[in-house]
Amino acid sequence: MSQRKDTTVLILALLTTLGLVGGGIFWLKDQIFPSDEQISQPSSTTTRKSSSPSISFGNTSLVPGQASDAKTQGIEALAKGYYQQAVSKLEIALQSKPNDPEALIFLHNARIGNQKNYTIAASVPLSTDPNGSLEILRGIAQAQKEINSQGGINGIPLRVGIANDDNNPEMAKKVAAKLVKNTEVLGVVGPYASGVTLAASSVYNDGKLVVISPISTSVKISNLSPYVFRTVPSDFIAARALANYMIDKLEQKQAAVFFNSQSDYSKSLKSEFVSAISLQGGQVVNEFDLSKSDFSASKSLAAATKRGVEVLMLAPNTATLDKALQVVQLNQKRLPLLAGDDVYSLKTLEVGQQQAEGMIVAIPWHIDSQTNPEFIRNSRQLWSADVNWRTALAYDATQALIAALSRNPSRTGVRKALAASDFSIMGASGTVRFLPSGDRNAQVELVTIEQKEPSRSRTGYDFVPVAK
Repeated sequence: MSQRKDTTVLILALLTTLGLVGGGIFWLKDQIFPSDEQISQPSSTTTRKSSSPSISFGNTSLVPGQASDAKTQGIEALAKGYYQQAVSKLEIALQSKPNDPEALIFLHNARIGNQKNYTIAASVPLSTDPNGSLEILRGIAQAQKEINSQGGINGIPLRVGIANDDNNPEMAKKVAAKLVKNTEVLGVVGPYASGVTLAASSVYNDGKLVVISPISTSVKISNLSPYVFRTVPSDFIAARALANYMIDKLEQKQAAVFFNSQSDYSKSLKSEFVSAISLQGGQVVNEFDLSKSDFSASKSLAAATKRGVEVLMLAPNTATLDKALQVVQLNQKRLPLLAGDDVYSLKTLEVGQQQAEGMIVAIPWHIDSQTNPEFIRNSRQLWSADVNWRTALAYDATQALIAALSRNPSRTGVRKALAASDFSIMGASGTVRFLPSGDRNAQVELVTIEQKEPSRSRTGYDFVPVAK
């Protein structure tokens, strides 16, 4: 197949993405996420990307797009210390858009006012990945709402700040330094990408400020710092689940891996998969770097076929998902597909369609798993839609901080509580406890893509748990 055809497929994929993804991303679609038009319009309360970190406890909006008049007025009132007015306006804003996690967080901050509180913060890439950031903020906002509605942590309400780190290592370091300097902040949820967490970890460690990532899966994060934890299982776990499926269920031993050499997450998942397959007598016979400027899906598939590859493993990060989807389309379901959690996306369903059917994806949690029916019920009532694993694991990270604060509300106290051998809480994705490495002691779930009518995603296809 020619390079020209490759280019045509990519253009079609991008056009499909632009046409379909504009309403939002993953399950919550236009119910929750702003449209392209809303994202592109500046707002007086929106902080634009800059060289200095943006952190807000309600004095400014960090979500890209045009805020409603009520939300704008509520934020302005909160910035001036007019707490009752802020509460009134933010309640109105949430009536028209109940699925805005930033507005809900600011509402609870406004209700706290000048009261004594325990403060945590979120470090998310709102300027570069607003959809993924909103997914995380929904988990944090739900946990804050629940604990404050119950009277707080031992009677003390929880206040939440939001920081925009651009998903950029240098900006994340600046955010970490600013949060460390703010002695009121006792814990952080984030960052997002593994490389960003790795970059900022030393700053949090030096400042003795706990950070819990709900997203970063790289094995390099294990034992990185006594102040770095995560509620998502590492790539070690995901890779072995995919390798086991390939060897035991598919009964195949020859694989090709597509990854991004510029992504810590992607490199980590690829390396762990190679090791896992090797330990079970299989072999990864081809590795294709999606980040290369001359990457060709058709040439890569031809090379893999020539080497006798039986399974394709996709380990892209968000930046290279489009190239991975070219592979899916050109494969035409000839070879079985395995994938990492970044492939768990509405874009995969919209662009992949029938060609993605049957793909196996390793993720930390799926809403149909029913690990915590109460969380599922409450989240659906709060957001008027289903949430995905990023929201669930951000909820778990916040709940872990809440439990630690209830034991010892200080920076070192939070760390000691989380590291204690008897620490255990029930989260959205099941029991949350941490290994001495800071890793979550948990497994992943395997899901597959099936044709569904009606479908939760509104694409005709859904991710559903693999039958055990």
